[in-house]
Amino acid sequence: MDWIIILNNFIYASVGSVLTLGFMIVGYKLFDLLHPLDLDAELGKDNRAVGMVVAAIFIGLGIAVGLVIGLGLN
Repeated sequence: MDWIIILNNFIYASVGSVLTLGFMIVGYKLFDLLHPLDLDAELGKDNRAVGMVVAAIFIGLGIAVGLVIGLGLN
């Protein structure tokens, strides 16, 4: 087994994971700035509709950024 290839793929996946989490945080903050609701306060009040919107944001950003990073492996 070529350990250099395995190490490079591990580093690539680790950096991609960190970048994906960073983009998810930036996307959440950007949506929070553009939207008139205070998402943090609504989530604190256990507003499930806002929770579903935030979950959809995270899922969408995760899929989009994950695809971009995953296609870089090819």
